[in-house]
Amino acid sequence: MKVLHINSSTRDENSQSLLIAKKIIDRLKIKYADNIILDEFNLFEDELPAFDKTAVGAKMALFTGQDSNSREKEAWEGIKKVFDRFADADVYVFNIPLWNNNIPYILKQFIDVVSQPGWAFGFDPNTGYTGLLNGKKAYLVFASGVYFEGIQANFGADFATPYMNDWLKFIGVTDVENIHVSPTVLNADYEKTKAEVIQHVNQLI
Repeated sequence: MKVLHINSSTRDENSQSLLIAKKIIDRLKIKYADNIILDEFNLFEDELPAFDKTAVGAKMALFTGQDSNSREKEAWEGIKKVFDRFADADVYVFNIPLWNNNIPYILKQFIDVVSQPGWAFGFDPNTGYTGLLNGKKAYLVFASGVYFEGIQANFGADFATPYMNDWLKFIGVTDVENIHVSPTVLNADYEKTKAEVIQHVNQLI
């Protein structure tokens, strides 16, 4: 079983979302023994191509049957390489800090890179979109310093959870577990909160 860990935090050992993601991976290793192949994708450190003017030109050339230039071909090869790495996994583990109530920009860039028609989803003018990455499972770990479910509206919101779930469903990943680590800052007893989240992970896997 191939597990792809997608890390969208910049905080390394200080990241609470990363800490819980590692707990999930540890539990998967225990559950599946030696049958785990782990691939770790650090979005802020690993090579992630920009989905820029050149990449869009390559995409449009491909889907309109036109010839692309050398720069466009190179850009599209980089995008296909990231998609293949993504599609090759059976299980996804995302750790996601909430930035301004939503996902970090680098994760959105990753989503735009891998979400390509004919690869991640199909389209029929009569029936609409169909996800193509079926039969996979995703664990989403969200961490927020202040926001938590039930807090007053002026303390923030969570647009990340519905966005990530809608996107995964869009590409065909419907088996999704959401794990929230919050609040990590506005919390007089964060160690208790963290212990409860870890206990939840242990029961989940």
